[in-house]
Amino acid sequence: MERVDGIGGVFIYADDPEQLSDWYEQNLGIPLEKNPDGSYYHVFVYRKRRHVGNMASTTWAIFPAEHKPLPKEKKAMVNYRVNDIQKMINQLQAHGIQIDRFESYDYGHFAWLNDPEGNPIELFEDKFDYSAYEE
Repeated sequence: MERVDGIGGVFIYADDPEQLSDWYEQNLGIPLEKNPDGSYYHVFVYRKRRHVGNMASTTWAIFPAEHKPLPKEKKAMVNYRVNDIQKMINQLQAHGIQIDRFESYDYGHFAWLNDPEGNPIELFEDKFDYSAYEE
């Protein structure tokens, strides 16, 4: 059975992303970088515990509210890491779960769906090269 193996990211959608990113930086010490699209992010890089030598990351980001792929009343989305996104998609579809969208980039593959209460879920298969972070 395919399963989630970690949190790939936490995404908050804000009416004032600059003000909210300042708050998180000043109060929680999260050093945020600004993207050209008006979003702010920090990438926490770590070594996978069960896979010695394998690196992974969790992205923590604040996006402008107008960029959110969420229903209006939803303010956050969790990105779950998976090892094989196509196997996970097949497994979910076999259970009658609809995949709303799929996208691929050089650094990974993404799929979006909702849980039974309408909460957005993003699945992520990481293809990023972490060799620069190796000891």
